[in-house]
Amino acid sequence: MQTLWTGTSDELGPRKVLFVLEPKVGLEGVVVVDNVACGPAIGGIRMAPDVTVDEVARLARAMTLKNAASGLPHGGGKAGILAVPAMDAGKKETLIRAFGRAIANLTDYIPGPDMGTDKTCMAWLKDEMGRALGTPQVLGGIPLDTIGATGYGVAVSAEVAQDFADFDMNGARVVMQGFGAVGQHGCRFLRDRGAVIVAVSDSRGGVHNPNGLSLPDLLAFKASGRSVHEFPGGAAISADELIGVDCEVWVPAARPYVLTIGNVSGLKAKVVIQGANIPASIEAEIWMHEHGVLSLPDFITNAGGVISAAVEYGGGTQGQVFAVIDEKVRENTKAMLERARATGSTPRAAAEEIAMARLREAQRYRR
Repeated sequence: MQTLWTGTSDELGPRKVLFVLEPKVGLEGVVVVDNVACGPAIGGIRMAPDVTVDEVARLARAMTLKNAASGLPHGGGKAGILAVPAMDAGKKETLIRAFGRAIANLTDYIPGPDMGTDKTCMAWLKDEMGRALGTPQVLGGIPLDTIGATGYGVAVSAEVAQDFADFDMNGARVVMQGFGAVGQHGCRFLRDRGAVIVAVSDSRGGVHNPNGLSLPDLLAFKASGRSVHEFPGGAAISADELIGVDCEVWVPAARPYVLTIGNVSGLKAKVVIQGANIPASIEAEIWMHEHGVLSLPDFITNAGGVISAAVEYGGGTQGQVFAVIDEKVRENTKAMLERARATGSTPRAAAEEIAMARLREAQRYRR
């Protein structure tokens, strides 16, 4: 991770870039507070051995757009810790607590969980710095991964997309790339809407059954600690083969940049619902637009998690979360797709125009 900001800036930000180094505990990290025009920035802490400053900065901008597009009173930020998440629990606690102490005075950033961190990490942060979202319920948190807030928003977006991509959710074939918290709940909520899950993958590979995978059996198999690649209810396939599986809905719900200009031409889907953050390169999104694949951008479709966090921050309850997600994601997905259809632009461009209009209005009220 470079320790000097070399990225670009524009009218939105970034407002602050803070590098965190604590050699005694092996801590190396960064926080990017992109924009706070609408309120204090909300964004998760990502822990990965290859996380970069540029990745965190782009994720922070995605949070700015996501929060603005969702009509939330929050700006966008993101943090990254350069480490392997599957480490000794004691060492992880030491790293997270040290990170919390280092950013305690960065009061315009409110952290939440992201890839590699969870509600336990947020509890440690709240203990150190007095603020964090997605904490355990015993601390007043709303467990967004447990209830499946992000996956629920993905399903709502897919439901709206039916009218814009010529498919019927009832019987729609779904491919889920990534079978963690977002992917598992996303599959469940899509199945509840009549979809058929035909292929899923995790970090070790995938499994495919054109007639549909048994989701209860697959969830139980995954919960036992085994990879979906070994699931006996379908044929084992590689991560590369997953892209070419015939389907109506393809959901990237894991790492960034899984769809690139080098592999996107293999897609056989009508719509891509971006469950992960920045799962497709800009070039891949342009290719999809030019070839009739409707790609719904991350900051619209996976906003369920941050909407849940905003409800928590505002003192709301778990019972309110799904109603707020449904309302906001449904309205924003429809507005984006109607604008894209009317202008001929990509859905991402249409969504950015909507978010930017809200941000510019908010910035007029700031010093």
